[in-house]
Amino acid sequence: MKKLIPVILAAVALVGCDKQKAAIEDNKDAKQEAIDRQKDAVNAAAKDATKQTDADASVEKARIEANKDAAKAQLEAEKKKAEAQAELEKAKVDAEKK
Repeated sequence: MKKLIPVILAAVALVGCDKQKAAIEDNKDAKQEAIDRQKDAVNAAAKDATKQTDADASVEKARIEANKDAAKAQLEAEKKKAEAQAELEKAKVDAEKK
């Protein structure tokens, strides 16, 4: 009987040890799954931020192009006004000579 007690204690210790190892493994798996979900969330947020940045850049580019076109149109109008003013002054000179 005395020989049987150490074997029983060893068996109980092994069963308890296996349960602890299983619990540790389950805990590790749960942590890894949580980390994977966080990584997925970070990737999704980065993708959304990139899309928003691209959209913002497109809007800014369009605004710059519109401002450029408006400035060019204004300058073209000023050019035509200067040409018309010059033609008017030439006509006045011609009229004064006659």
